[in-house]
Amino acid sequence: MALDKLKKLFSDGEDNLVGTEDEYYNSSEEEALKEADKMGNKMILMEPRAYSESQQIADHLKNRNSVVVNLKRVTSAQAKRIIDFLSGCIYSIGGKMQKIGIGIYLCTPKNVNIQGKISDESEKEKNDDDMENEW
Repeated sequence: MALDKLKKLFSDGEDNLVGTEDEYYNSSEEEALKEADKMGNKMILMEPRAYSESQQIADHLKNRNSVVVNLKRVTSAQAKRIIDFLSGCIYSIGGKMQKIGIGIYLCTPKNVNIQGKISDESEKEKNDDDMENEW
């Protein structure tokens, strides 16, 4: 009885509830993935093996997908070039880049907010050493 009253309160007069997204959460995994493709909110994991693969990462960012980039399979010189290229791409689309591990970066477009920060062990040791020197 109370449920019927709530449905009437939030319906648009044709037994359609306004503002509910039950269809999205009750849909099959395949339908949800199709919807995610349209909305551009995928998380892509990439391990480039050469600088030439950095354009693929930029294309994913342009399509509003987040990308986790693992640079452990490239040389340090290639990794630096990839980071420089991605930094320019991310700047141009208004996105963000955050280091989440040694050689691992999270690159996000403007439509994704990153909350929190993962600290690096080497930074923690450096900060601890600085604190000891100050005292």
